[in-house]
Amino acid sequence: MAMKTEILTLLRESGDYISGQELCGRFHVSRTAVWKVMKQLQQEGYIIEAVRNKGYMLKENPDVLTRSELKSRIHNRWAGNEIYFYEETGSTNIDAKRLGEEGAPHGTVVAADKQNSGRGRRGRTWESPAGKDIYFTILLRPEFPPDKAAGLTLVMALSVVQAIEEECGMEAGIKWPNDVVMNGKKVCGILTELTTETDYIQYVVTGVGINVNLEVMPEEIDETATSLLLEGGKRIGRAGLLQKVLKKFEGNYEKYAKSLDMALLEDEYNARLVNRDRQVRVLDPKGEWEGIARGINASGELLVEKETGETVEVYAGEVSVRGLYGYV
Repeated sequence: MAMKTEILTLLRESGDYISGQELCGRFHVSRTAVWKVMKQLQQEGYIIEAVRNKGYMLKENPDVLTRSELKSRIHNRWAGNEIYFYEETGSTNIDAKRLGEEGAPHGTVVAADKQNSGRGRRGRTWESPAGKDIYFTILLRPEFPPDKAAGLTLVMALSVVQAIEEECGMEAGIKWPNDVVMNGKKVCGILTELTTETDYIQYVVTGVGINVNLEVMPEEIDETATSLLLEGGKRIGRAGLLQKVLKKFEGNYEKYAKSLDMALLEDEYNARLVNRDRQVRVLDPKGEWEGIARGINASGELLVEKETGETVEVYAGEVSVRGLYGYV
């Protein structure tokens, strides 16, 4: 771990002054080298107090998203232990696929402060200013069959909701299969793509875009999208939230890999499903129809009860579901 990252970790975890002498001894460097790192951190936005004979103290942890900040926070078994960070990139999914081809390990994460050609389902572009949101992709190398990969999108949606609940103290829900929503508006989109050989997965990339500190939504999506700031009225530290999403995902992924379906996560997912017990319109290419959503089954399909009393299993790859009077 780089010295800057380790110093940042020590400052955050200590909550008190750390003497320059102690840092010099620990890293076998001069006082000037330590001072230079402190200056770099201050330039990145950290509020560090330096007091003679006491040392350095982190007074305030601003919303900084850098590789050092992420490395100083992420201590998982595999999710995000290898991390690539870009101030600006075209698409973290494209970056992660390139790394997948180069042999990057399971759990590698690509994060960006700004994405300029990110896209959602059906090729829609995803709005992406700098310094406001979270854009990241995790590269996975599952040992299960290709037809099980689609469920990872649901696993990520659940992980994002759990992280928002714990890190931000706010309630969020899931619009089946993988949109995270607050008060009926989308706050996070997820896109999973896989590269396969004939009968096995070479790698999977799951990309996530979370609207965190946007003060105003772009006009074209204002009706259907929102941000954590707009819903909760307070700014959220993006690095802390990303770290929590990865922690939750690691645990949830392992449950999914164990049963090869949503069986161990079904109850948690259904408890947060905003469509549950509500009327929905199923947008099937063969013809639209309406019913009441009853939750997902272990395969991640949405169970929709028709007026006739028949329950139909709806598969996400083929159809989408809308609320009768709006997006959810």
